[in-house]
This record gives sequence, structure tokens and C-alpha cells, in this order.
Amino acid sequence: MKKITTFILMTLCVSFMYAQKAKVKEGDWKNLKGIAKYNLVFDYSNLEIPKYDNEEEFLKDKMQKREEKNPGSGEEFKKSWFADRADRYEPKFIESFNKRFKKGEIKVGKDYDEAEYTIKVHTTFMYAGYNVGVMRQNSKINATLYVYKNDAPDNILFAVDYKKAEGYGAMGNDYNSGYRIAEAYAKLAKTFAAHLRKKAK
Repeated sequence: MKKITTFILMTLCVSFMYAQKAKVKEGDWKNLKGIAKYNLVFDYSNLEIPKYDNEEEFLKDKMQKREEKNPGSGEEFKKSWFADRADRYEPKFIESFNKRFKKGEIKVGKDYDEAEYTIKVHTTFMYAGYNVGVMRQNSKINATLYVYKNDAPDNILFAVDYKKAEGYGAMGNDYNSGYRIAEAYAKLAKTFAAHLRKKAK
């Protein structure tokens, strides 16, 4: 039993380390030294969803299945799928990031007029996961974060890729897909904040 527990813990640690990997695409962490405020924009274009060619195909399939069981529920699903971005994912990212800097050393926000720099969070992959009680799977997102001056969006100061930021609820109480995905954004923000604190010196 002890060996099994140790193996599970080691597996979780390896998974965590892998999930936190960041691949710098452009620039250097040091380019962000001294920047205390960032405006945030979120981009969901060309979103990859497992088992589907594109987001449109995913929505069509999910809506059709819901409509067959309960007329009207397909359209409700589509509305919530898009509404969750502004209502859940983006606020969760902001909250998670800002609470890592309790003294307000670095802050992010949407429509943040005081900020001279912008971080664009481009989500490139999204897996909602599932929770059916006896079985569950974490949500996962991939994203590229781009940093640039507000007045020069084509001049990328820094860009970094994150793979498999996972989202899940405490004690497995995460039956809502929007909630699970929001937790993945919280993890993404937490990891980015930690890297920023450690490397942008």
C-alpha cells in the first residue's frame, strides 16, 4: 500500500511539473522587469477542441444532442459556452493572478486605463473534461501569452506558450464544465504569475 501511495504521489508530481512547463516563443522574461500594470485582452480564435475539426463543429454536435433530448437546451448550451468566457474564465484569470501579488506589486485587469502594456491571452486548445460522479476528467487548456505596448501591438515584447493547464474543483465537486474550465484559467494565471515573479528580474 505504501509503495502504491508513493507511486501515485510521484506520478502527480511529474504531471504537475509537466503541466507547468512554459516555452518562451519570443523575447525574454527580463523584458518584463519593472512593469507593474498590464491591460488584459482574451483571444479565442482558431480554438482547437479534441475530436473535432473546429469549434463550430463541436458546437453543432453538442447542440444537436441536447436538442434531441430537450428542445431549446441546445441554444442555451451555445449561449453559456460563449458567456462563460466573460463571466467565468476571464474574471478567474484576473482574480488568480492578482492574489499572487498581495502588495499589488503587479496587477492585471481588463480595460485597465492605467496600464501601458497589454497581455493578450490567446487560448489555442480547450478540453472541458467531465464529471459524471463515478468518473471524472480534468479540464485542460493551452494558451500563448503575448506582451506588448498598448500602442504597438505588432511589436511583441515577450511571448510564452503554456500547455495543459488543468482545472478541477475541490474534492471533485466540479460537475459544471464552465466551472472546470475557469479553474484551468486560474491555474494558468497562477503559473504565469509565479514565473513572472521568479524570472522577470
